[in-house]
Amino acid sequence: MVRTRFAPSPTGFVHIGSLRTALFSFLFARHHGGQHVLRVEDTDQNRLVEGALENLVHVMNQMGIEFDEGFYVTDDGSIKERGGHGPYLQSKRLEIYQKYAKQLMDEGKAYYCFCSEERLEELRKEQTALKKPPMYDRHCKKLSADEIKSKIEEFSAKGGSASGGKSAGKRPVIRFAIPNEGQTVIHDLIYGDITYENKVLDDQVIIKSDGFPTYHLAVVVDDHLMEITHVIRGEEWLPSTPKHILIYQALGWQPTQFAHLPLILNPDKSKLSKRQGDVAVEDFLKKGYLKEALINFVAFLGWNPKTEQEIFSLNDLIAQFDLAKINKSGAVFDLNKLDWINGQYIKLKTDAALAELLKPYWQEYGTKTEKFSGAFLTAIAALEKERLKKLSEIGERTAYFFKAPDYAPELLVWKKSDKEKTKSVLSDLLELFKNLPEADYAKEKLELAIKKFIVDKNYDNGSVLWPFRVAITGLEKSPGPFEAAAVLALGLGKTEILQRIETAIKKLS
Repeated sequence: MVRTRFAPSPTGFVHIGSLRTALFSFLFARHHGGQHVLRVEDTDQNRLVEGALENLVHVMNQMGIEFDEGFYVTDDGSIKERGGHGPYLQSKRLEIYQKYAKQLMDEGKAYYCFCSEERLEELRKEQTALKKPPMYDRHCKKLSADEIKSKIEEFSAKGGSASGGKSAGKRPVIRFAIPNEGQTVIHDLIYGDITYENKVLDDQVIIKSDGFPTYHLAVVVDDHLMEITHVIRGEEWLPSTPKHILIYQALGWQPTQFAHLPLILNPDKSKLSKRQGDVAVEDFLKKGYLKEALINFVAFLGWNPKTEQEIFSLNDLIAQFDLAKINKSGAVFDLNKLDWINGQYIKLKTDAALAELLKPYWQEYGTKTEKFSGAFLTAIAALEKERLKKLSEIGERTAYFFKAPDYAPELLVWKKSDKEKTKSVLSDLLELFKNLPEADYAKEKLELAIKKFIVDKNYDNGSVLWPFRVAITGLEKSPGPFEAAAVLALGLGKTEILQRIETAIKKLS
């Protein structure tokens, strides 16, 4: 059975790149009828952020990315673990890592390193000066058994323990011994075969001085014991993969299959990072991007269905997902494309459903939506649906429906008109509206009445419709005057229309 995993570190908000990794891992598993596991890698204790694990699980749940094992959100909103391969938090698996590190040590495939940070820094400086890649010189691999025993005893005498646990002294680290000769080939499902010369690989630390494993040991042990068949992760892990394959081989295990995803890039082709703006999933959701749209957009960051179709539901993506359709080149994060996709999903919402989604954004803007009828809010949503790119735009765009707008008098004047003519037109319109019964404020009836008014008065359309629309909206660009007036009348009544026309006349006086 295909088994994939998403294995993030709880170090803050969920990066859009992490969402893509989780999504592709989920899609691949579901496409092949397999299982998806959520494991949390918290072995770098210095980078942990309180609450990040809970936030991570809630975001994945909110985005519809499911996990068959590992952490999940219960019905009451709490976070729990499930599955037969746990624990799924690496900090609870230290004894497992120590076991396999000891096995490698006993077989001569790993060794203690007692080098101080000062020595390692000097070594790096020397190698850099000689224009050599910084690598450990295997100084401690040359130590005899007696020398190692002596150093361990010296360490223990200072209050330390080479086997783990807290100590007064600083433990030696454990390094994996890379074979001196030969090559290691990565059979990547996206990039094809990539060959590394073993001599250019560093003897990576696999157990740190605090007793915690590094990523390199932990990821191999966990993926093997959790029976992961396919590892889908970012391209930045490609240089580490030969080391992981060598650890698999040293432990006598069959490596998983690897698929490395191309980098996500800014439009200027730099790597997408926080320095370039918002990159957290939470940021996009707060801005009013629908989760369905975000999933659809993220799926296209490197994946190409080879069809003209651009709008994909999650089920569509599961049905069509194929690693063979992932590009090798970097994926550009195009915010304009995200806006377009989000707009398409907004249009698919019913007017009532969209109004419910918009309420928090109206309230954030300062509009007390509870004061207005559901029919009014739904009518506004329907009016703006075709124009919205994200939900957060709704506050400023529709403020005039809830409060009389303020604007410069000059905005009322149509380009082919002047102040006096505009004032005269609005005065005539005011009389028309005063005589219209409330029932005639519906869009179709209102449009017929105003168009007849234009003909009867021998006015041109722009000289009437432009100042009328500005009078009720206060905006240079807005929905049409008939639609806007009909919705405004529905919510605030005929009197509000009359008052706004009167205000416009006063502005021109």
